Amino acid sequence: MLDEFSIAVDPVTTMRIEDVLKELRQEVTILLVTNLVQQARRLADRTAFFLNGECVEVGITEDLFTGEVKDQRTRDYVEGRFG
Repeated sequence: MLDEFSIAVDPVTTMRIEDVLKELRQEVTILLVTNLVQQARRLADRTAFFLNGECVEVGITEDLFTGEVKDQRTRDYVEGRFG
């Protein structure tokens, strides 16, 4: 599990870590906690969106970014309307 791993890391190191994670995910399951929407898009095959402790939606990451959402709150967050 990685919880906000890139918060105190410079951008170059963050990208290096992301590259390693992309390789590792072929062999192991990684649980990534992030509030960086684009980072989730780059790294996650599946995404769960939580709001105030409630699991609002779970789905294939790319679907959540291309309009295939079940809950408008997910769309609002992905599009930067709140959060």
